[in-house]
Amino acid sequence: MTDSTAPDAGLPTRDYSQTLFLPKTEFPMRAGLPVREPLLLERWAATGLYGRIRTQAAGRPKFVLHDGPPYANGHIHTGTALNKILKDVIVRSQGTLGYDANYVPGWDCHGLPIEWKIEEQYRAKGRNKDDVPVVEFRQECRTFAGHWLDVQREEFKRLGVTGDWDHPYVTMAFPAEAAIARELMRFSMTGQLYRGSKPVMWSVVEKTALAEAEVEYEDHVSDTIFAAFPITAGAPEDLAAARVVIWTTTPWTMPGNRAVAYSKKVAYGLYRVTEAAEENWAKTGDTYLLADTLAAGVFASARVDAFERVRDVTAAEIAGLTLAHPLAGHVGGYDFKVPLLEGEHVTEEAGTGFVHTAPGHGREDFEVWTANGRALQARGIETRIPYTVDADGALTKEAPGFTGKLVLTPKGEKGDANKALIAALTEAGTLVARGTLKHSYPHSWRSKKPVIFRNTPQWFIALDRPVESLDGRSLRDVALKAIEETQWVPPQGKNRINGMVANRPDWVVSRQRAWGVPITVFVHRETGAILRDPAVNARIEAAFAAEGADAWFDDADGARFLAPEHDPAAYEKVTDVLDVWFDSGSTHAFVLDDPEQFPGLAGVKRKRDGGTDTVMYLEGSDQHRGWFQSSLLESAGTRGRAPYDIVLTHGFVLDERGKEKMSKSKGNTLAPQDVIKASGADILRLWVSASDYSDDVRIGPEIMKTFGETYRKLRNSLRWMLGSLAHFEPGPEIPHAELPELERLIRHRLSELDGEIREAYANFDLKRVVALLNGFMTGDLSAFYFDVRKDALYCDPISSKVRRAALQVIDETFRRVTIWLAPVLAFTAEEAWLDRYPSDLGSVHLETLPETPASWRNAALAERWQKIRRVRRVVTGALEIERAAKRIGASLEAAPTVFVADPDLLSVLDGIDFSEVCITSGITILEGEGPDEAFRIDDVRGVAVVSGSAKGRKCARSWRVSETVGSDPDYPDVTPRDAQALREWDARHGGAEAA
Repeated sequence: MTDSTAPDAGLPTRDYSQTLFLPKTEFPMRAGLPVREPLLLERWAATGLYGRIRTQAAGRPKFVLHDGPPYANGHIHTGTALNKILKDVIVRSQGTLGYDANYVPGWDCHGLPIEWKIEEQYRAKGRNKDDVPVVEFRQECRTFAGHWLDVQREEFKRLGVTGDWDHPYVTMAFPAEAAIARELMRFSMTGQLYRGSKPVMWSVVEKTALAEAEVEYEDHVSDTIFAAFPITAGAPEDLAAARVVIWTTTPWTMPGNRAVAYSKKVAYGLYRVTEAAEENWAKTGDTYLLADTLAAGVFASARVDAFERVRDVTAAEIAGLTLAHPLAGHVGGYDFKVPLLEGEHVTEEAGTGFVHTAPGHGREDFEVWTANGRALQARGIETRIPYTVDADGALTKEAPGFTGKLVLTPKGEKGDANKALIAALTEAGTLVARGTLKHSYPHSWRSKKPVIFRNTPQWFIALDRPVESLDGRSLRDVALKAIEETQWVPPQGKNRINGMVANRPDWVVSRQRAWGVPITVFVHRETGAILRDPAVNARIEAAFAAEGADAWFDDADGARFLAPEHDPAAYEKVTDVLDVWFDSGSTHAFVLDDPEQFPGLAGVKRKRDGGTDTVMYLEGSDQHRGWFQSSLLESAGTRGRAPYDIVLTHGFVLDERGKEKMSKSKGNTLAPQDVIKASGADILRLWVSASDYSDDVRIGPEIMKTFGETYRKLRNSLRWMLGSLAHFEPGPEIPHAELPELERLIRHRLSELDGEIREAYANFDLKRVVALLNGFMTGDLSAFYFDVRKDALYCDPISSKVRRAALQVIDETFRRVTIWLAPVLAFTAEEAWLDRYPSDLGSVHLETLPETPASWRNAALAERWQKIRRVRRVVTGALEIERAAKRIGASLEAAPTVFVADPDLLSVLDGIDFSEVCITSGITILEGEGPDEAFRIDDVRGVAVVSGSAKGRKCARSWRVSETVGSDPDYPDVTPRDAQALREWDARHGGAEAA
């Protein structure tokens, strides 16, 4: 606003720039976050910031965000960064709201992915895992997990995530392994744990059972067959020669077939082939039972040229039939009765209306078979379910004629079993048609290879068994009630998990692997009964706490746990390990309920129990079938309630187009490490907080550029406030009623925002927080208030009440805005705070949200200034045209005329210096429509502006154009206002000569 030359005379004069109160700050415009953020991390560590936050928050209501444990087996990715940043912003914001928000990070360390990595290392060295002692192998897994835990810890800290990093929870820690075993034994003691035989998803590649949460569905091409079952008994004469046709995408399961399912809701008919080629498998004259809606499709697949419908076939007729296996009489071992069983799962969507039922290879098959167990036995039908496929994917001796044929190879590729079965069915004359189908099929999310369903002995937790410790209720009933009592964010999460829990089968908790917490039970060799002895359980838990779970594998027969009360020779020690979902589902038991290990979380008393504390779980939406559910079932089964009060879910990270999930194989990844290296972690934090995390979120270079620009504007607002506050001199506060209108308007907005931001943080609505602050800082402050007040702040006398009022309000604004921003821009807010309040131990993260008086609210004033700003928009629009046409250089060279047709709008301009608001050297306001050539804006009707140049001389200090320049003889080249400012400045600094 000044230069060293008199505007009109062109002669050298005093350098007035030294007398202006221009912004001064060491807070740089260019953030340099990649360099600056690590320095702040070092400061936080050196000053013990997290511990000081905990000390300061002691005694407040607790907000515990229990960390869903990431898996310790590689670098973090963008999805992990989204999750951890979201957690951190919520933890920090709850702290600013006045909670004791203690965050204990955790890691999941057991399980197949780590074991798989060690096996890969073995294979690369030509070693055989089976030749290595199990404890030695487990130690290598522990070392591997420990390495990646340390790597991830530093990566999380670099994101600005605050927490008790020196004391995390780790599922492989000895106390944790002891607690996990204890939780399993609690299920055993209450009778909820049992060993059974059911078809489970099995990975041939990894040689273990998989939970639903461990599979992903990918396209797969399957062989399909239509096979005919001859009717052998129970049919009237015209059906006796007919055959029931099934369709399956798993021909290899045919040796396991024991029944055919039908539905009373489906209309069936007897069909005859009337014309078919000689080479067809379906011959002219063949008769089949088929669903009416599917018959035409079956015959098209069988390449039948013509067919006829003979008659209806009722459900009662179908129920009375007995069939022969399609291989009976052609391959030995299949000469058993095949009953027809009613099944709710039978539909008319595809196939034949009859469903091939192999109870060892599918959940619904198993359920319909076992549900009819007594009736089948009464008919003399053997109900035992055969084990037709082994752990290596090979058909067993219980699949006569096909023993050794592979369903899948050790590498997960299609084996020779389907080909052998199709050939046998063809030779038996019972194949009707064959083909292929591309469909969605379960794959292991680790090996990326298809899984199979096979009947295996496994350990289960019963969901529908009445449990005495649960007041006679079943685990499923308790879990469903707990879902209703939990707050779900967003709300649709409740329906999702409710449906999953309501319909899921019993929980398979066993895995046939080595790296995990063992299933710590003993089974009597003769009776098969589980040993339930508190003394044995106590010895197991104590040994695990001292030595870790390796203690189980160090003892061959379990004598150290069984003796002296029990004979080790009488018991089988189970060697299966627990599903890692049981591990992570048990974390609440040793993190939230163990004051010795985690004293900062001790004494949590939930609101539902009459307390003031809250426990939140926060993960991706896939965890409704994973951690949310396993934690719910574990806690419901052992404590009768959910382990959480609030469950928040976020979506997945998609590429910039929003079409695909981020994937290394697709080459569309944007690693968080790369973003941090280029732009800093605060840009990632801003992206996370501004996104609608309830849905999938997009990321890419262009998106990050946009957030970089948003960040720059927010930073510059902070920088300008810091620069202006360099001239702030604390003194008696100007009473609210005596503040200028503009300052009272900003205070109104602060009070308004205080309520909105508190509510948004309380509701975990982070995108609203960012939107509110971005709108306020870039719209209300930078583009308006700061712009208007620059002249007064830079040029007014030291004694100016307007200047002092502005600095007072800017000080109040800076404090609030910085604290509001701190959870989101953790580094930048800290940097700005320390620039304003330098202190060896200071930190914005020690602050809670400052109270903002409700008395500052003034809706009428806000409405008035909203109208003033609408008129201002028309003026600034007109000035932009003048600037573009080079008729003016700066707005202070202008003195426009404003025509206002609306008397109400005209009245709001009374009593204010509208030229100051519009940053012009003069302005004339007239009532009326204005001339046709005047500038107008469509959405501000009734306002027109005619441009004009200001009259007078240009002030050498403030650059205002005024006819009053030179009226003060002591300062002949400035306005009277600037002359007074110079007089006060000179008095304070020893005169102009001193300057």
